[in-house]
Amino acid sequence: MSAGNHTVVGRRLPRVDALQQTTGQTQFADDLNPPGALVGRQLRSTHAHAAITSIDTVEAAALPGVKAVITGADLPITYGILPVSQDEHALALHRVRHVGEPVAAVAAIDAETAERALALIHVKYEPLTEVVTLDQALDPDRPLIHGEGDGQNVHRTAALEFGDVAEGFAAAGHVREDVYFFGGNTHAALETHAAVASCSPEGKVTLWSATQVPHYVHRALAKVLDIPAGRIRVIATPNGGGFGGKTDPFSHELVAAKLAMITGRPVKFNLSREDVFYAHRGRHPVLMWVKTGFESDGRITAMHFKSFLDGGAFGSYGTASLYYTGALQTSTYRIPNYCFEGMRVFTNKPACGPKRGHGTPQARFAIESQLDKAAADLGIDPVAIRVRNAVEPFSTTVNHLRITSCALNECIDAVVEQSGFHQKHGQLPEGRGVGLALGCYMSGAGLPIYFNKMPQSEVQLKVDRGGGVTVYSGATDIGQGSTSMLATVVAECLGLEPAELTMITADTDLTPVDLGSYSSRVTFMAGNAALEAATKVRTRLVEAVAAKLEAAVEDLEVANGRVGVLGDPESGVSWTEAVVLATAATGPLVESGSYTAPKLAGPYKGAGVGISPAYSYSACVVELEVDADTGMVDVDRVWIAHDIGKALNPLLCEGQVEGGVYMGLGEVLFEEQAFRDGLHRGPSLLDYKIPTSLETPTVHTTLIESDDPEGPYGAKEVGQGPLLPVIPAVANAIHDALGVHIDEVPITPDKIVAAMRDAARGGSGRVGPKGVPDFDFGELIRVEPPEGFVAP
Repeated sequence: MSAGNHTVVGRRLPRVDALQQTTGQTQFADDLNPPGALVGRQLRSTHAHAAITSIDTVEAAALPGVKAVITGADLPITYGILPVSQDEHALALHRVRHVGEPVAAVAAIDAETAERALALIHVKYEPLTEVVTLDQALDPDRPLIHGEGDGQNVHRTAALEFGDVAEGFAAAGHVREDVYFFGGNTHAALETHAAVASCSPEGKVTLWSATQVPHYVHRALAKVLDIPAGRIRVIATPNGGGFGGKTDPFSHELVAAKLAMITGRPVKFNLSREDVFYAHRGRHPVLMWVKTGFESDGRITAMHFKSFLDGGAFGSYGTASLYYTGALQTSTYRIPNYCFEGMRVFTNKPACGPKRGHGTPQARFAIESQLDKAAADLGIDPVAIRVRNAVEPFSTTVNHLRITSCALNECIDAVVEQSGFHQKHGQLPEGRGVGLALGCYMSGAGLPIYFNKMPQSEVQLKVDRGGGVTVYSGATDIGQGSTSMLATVVAECLGLEPAELTMITADTDLTPVDLGSYSSRVTFMAGNAALEAATKVRTRLVEAVAAKLEAAVEDLEVANGRVGVLGDPESGVSWTEAVVLATAATGPLVESGSYTAPKLAGPYKGAGVGISPAYSYSACVVELEVDADTGMVDVDRVWIAHDIGKALNPLLCEGQVEGGVYMGLGEVLFEEQAFRDGLHRGPSLLDYKIPTSLETPTVHTTLIESDDPEGPYGAKEVGQGPLLPVIPAVANAIHDALGVHIDEVPITPDKIVAAMRDAARGGSGRVGPKGVPDFDFGELIRVEPPEGFVAP
């Protein structure tokens, strides 16, 4: 349902859970303390790579107050988030693959006893050669991290060509080749991971967890515990931040459930901040090579993109992450010929996974940085080169992505005008600069993780005889306001206020399935499911009232708590009376709605990654100041415009945009998941720097409404897309300020100083990687462009 005249949609309303949040009534996972609960703790590996020769738990088990001790032998079944990455054990079995990997676990009467018990567990290791860098992962003489013997630790590869790239380069008047590196970083959510598990006398396991994906945790529990899914209940507690860091099933969740089954008592785990750094699943470090051909006016003729991902010790979402580094280049710019080659390696470090923008910020940094370089080569304005290549609404890309609504040009116009970009770029005093970049992201992945024909999101509505409305949804609120979004959609349809609804979410016993809060899918998918359910209720109400009033159904409206004749609300009946009439006429007012994405995947392996029912678009301008002597960067202002389709609640949408800007600034200037061999250099928020309010600039947010024809009331995503252009906009602004190129992230003061010194010596004034490995990605799969594709 697209946009129209609304009574709730478009209003700047507080979140429906705002009062509970601000008064401390919200129960997060660590707030739960069931009677008789035991404290769980995990013993973690001190080796990056080693064989476990023995584990002695006798002393720990004998310690007074210890109720259970378990090891990997007690949970031997592997698990993982993807069907192709079932490579983890809840507790390491036979071998450890990174520092911090859980090896054993205890349940005790209090934290002190649990910690003493861990000290009494004696593990003997036989160290193995570590694999901690990309070059080491490609060394055939290093030991395999998964498997026996030596060999290259390559997890996955991809090699795809769309159109004729060689022909495209031959037609180009100018060709650039550049190499970029994006350092890995972590989510740094305010709330650390926590879970509480219990097991009833009848053997039913209940897990309360700070997870973004209760449905997938439910699946993992059934597999690893080897019990029927019907004997498991997962409740996702409100998340104090997720950002993708809570979208995997985790060891502590599985271990808590197992210990509860053994002891018959609730068991609670709350990971320390250091534990979370080792649980990780954050941004992949990615080395990138990009070659792009341009006509003399800046139009792209071809692009060849290579990515090399350091995935850490396990698969996690890595197969998808790999393809995401190459899938969405064409969703922003019209690229007529495109080749993507990528690979992901295993290393003896904590596993990487999805972080806000999953796999796409790295490639976005490379492409947007290169576009500025190409514009300078060709004597073209940075705005013009982007406008000339911008993707068009309701088009199809060369790699078979379907574009629906798209207000990319409107986003560009907004930030360029508001920032005075044309008047500032190249015109400010030395040390001050402005940078522009664009971005695009999905409104939900087009396919479920486990392929099936069932809906990707389901919502149920129950209206009681007194008029009370309860909404049931499996979607998890991770701080992004998804519960408020659902309330807004239902309230708009039923002519009520969001605060009047009762919201029941993320409980696998009580709510229907939603696949989880990831890939910016909840607004589009759960929102559409909620709208379908609410529309069914509305239809029954209107038909019942129409019969009473002897009026035509099409002449009635539902608004402001009444059902009556359009333009004459007093002619009708109250909401409660309408409910009574409908219940008497057709039975209980209980309805359901669901959403399944249309078939979108192209005819090639890997086509399921990157497809989406709709894409959001963003444009960003950053103005900053750089001290040439110290390399210190002070971001002054950020202008960002986001094509949101329809802002269901502009207040919450602006908050999401500003959160994305904040996170992007942290990634580009501060954050790095850095290691010394296999040991994290600073697994705390004292050492791992994130921006504070003092480093956060003024952010000017503009929401552009393109009214997507398939989104709920025209809405699209806002949770992840706004981060993407921020990082390259900062890099481009630094170049505008000082004339140096920092082709790797994070852009730290020492790198800027090094580039300035290089420039002063007559060098290129560039800091960044020198090249990429000479790697055989395998046979190139050539894919014909989709039928009707028109090259620019």
